[in-house]
Amino acid sequence: MAVIYLLLFVAPQVLIYLYLRERLPDPTRPGQARVTRWALAAVFAVFNFPWVLVAIRMLSGSLWGIGRIPYIAPWIAWQLLGWVFCGLVCLYLLGKGVRGAWHAVRGRWGPQSRVPLAAHHSTVSRRQFLARATYAYAAAGLGLGGYGIWSAERLPVVTRRTLFFPDLPPGLDGLRIAHLSDVHAGIHMELEKMEAIVAQTNALGADLICQTGDMIDIAASYIPDYVRAFRELRAPLGVVTVLGNHDRYTGEEAVIRGVREAGQAFVQNGAHVVERNGTPLALVGIDDPRNWRADDPQPADIGAALRRTPPGVFKILLAHRPGAFDGAAPQGIPLTLAGHIHGGQIYLPVIGWSAGRLITKYVMGHFRQGASQLYVSRGIGVVGVPIRIFVPPEIALLELRRGPSA
Repeated sequence: MAVIYLLLFVAPQVLIYLYLRERLPDPTRPGQARVTRWALAAVFAVFNFPWVLVAIRMLSGSLWGIGRIPYIAPWIAWQLLGWVFCGLVCLYLLGKGVRGAWHAVRGRWGPQSRVPLAAHHSTVSRRQFLARATYAYAAAGLGLGGYGIWSAERLPVVTRRTLFFPDLPPGLDGLRIAHLSDVHAGIHMELEKMEAIVAQTNALGADLICQTGDMIDIAASYIPDYVRAFRELRAPLGVVTVLGNHDRYTGEEAVIRGVREAGQAFVQNGAHVVERNGTPLALVGIDDPRNWRADDPQPADIGAALRRTPPGVFKILLAHRPGAFDGAAPQGIPLTLAGHIHGGQIYLPVIGWSAGRLITKYVMGHFRQGASQLYVSRGIGVVGVPIRIFVPPEIALLELRRGPSA
């Protein structure tokens, strides 16, 4: 499987190189053509050398090992741009084929009087167009890739939203919850940045802080840094946390110990009850499912957690994967908080499509199902490639209000 992944990622780069090597040099200028080919070879060798390190890691261990190679992810982002370029070339060739077929069909209806262009002029014109298109694409790709890397490295954007519930107890009216998810402490989320995120969250003055999993990326060696930073997280009603799938990959017991050392209340298929203005609030937390089923409603986990929840109290479900909302809504749970998807890390605003749609129908933001509501965080950290294109990291500040839901 690792070899297949390598071939899939390397193939676009090879095809792009061969295509540009054939089309870009001007055969009428042998000296310039030779320099162009050598320059192309040098550029592609430099931009693809990191795959040697990636291949060694992939073939000798887990695919997740790639994330442990420092600064490798920007190079992987370059490979993803190669896929885009290949797609554009394929569209160009397809359009050229359709145009040729159209002229062939039209030729059957009668002779076409056209003045032929000189072969040399036609070839140079196409080559110049290709060169300019290549430079423009490279500039746009580097600009977009640079923006995506900057967006992934920046501090989270604060999303402020008011949620209305007709049955919200008066004592919980105005409750403010800071929702954090997918910190992914690791090579792309080190101590200094986590400390800045904690300070940013504390400055919001939320009554309660909820974390919906993936505190650690993949390496247990980053748990001490997470504890050092997040033990400073403060809220009057505390910090309540559930596990995510990456916490399992890191080591479930080690992450749970770290969460508790940081002073957080950890919930696993149970409930943590807090009280505000004499009114109880049950934070129902469920385990991360041990499967890859898309939008798993997790009925067994939700059922187990509800059996440990005091009856008659207002409930908020904390789940890592947003598919749990499909199990929470039929149970009458008013609000579910989730993460996991990171908003797909790539979003196309014109057509409204995110890469997260390949995984779930709940990619990011606010959703409703009957009287139940769901908020899916875009997350704070990244997985694999440190890039976020039009999907900035997020801390959600949610205010609960009593009133009819819009």
